[in-house]
Amino acid sequence: MAYRLSGDEVDLPGFFADLVRCETRLYNALNDRLRERHGIVTSQFEFLRFLRDHPGARVADIAAEFAIGVGATSKSADRLEKQGWIVRQPNPSDRRSSLLALTDDGSQLVEAAERTFTDGLAALIADTLDGPSGAAAVRAISKLRSVLERNRTGMPTG
Repeated sequence: MAYRLSGDEVDLPGFFADLVRCETRLYNALNDRLRERHGIVTSQFEFLRFLRDHPGARVADIAAEFAIGVGATSKSADRLEKQGWIVRQPNPSDRRSSLLALTDDGSQLVEAAERTFTDGLAALIADTLDGPSGAAAVRAISKLRSVLERNRTGMPTG
């Protein structure tokens, strides 16, 4: 563990390392569970879940949510469409873009994968986040994310 507190001082490089390594390990562990049980990876699950929770989203909406390029997002949509999990529909308010929607198969997949994801995440982190220090950590990370998103920090160019 690289993160250290010394009085009120925070070892920022250590905090960054801890944050990134935790994210990578959680992502990889959930990736393995989703691939084994549903034949998808975490990024595909997150894409499908976003579409379930935001009907009529565009590729640009997904790119903005996940801070990834529009081109990469469009290619991901193409792959999910080939699998029969999403469809592109004409956007009545903008002919240059399409609206994305889950198919019945995509809806069933995301619902089944949601249980695997949630149970897996709980098994990996629930004990660590119990109690007041866990709640404080969740609030701090949420606040950090809000500030970064509000300032559009880390958004891809182009």
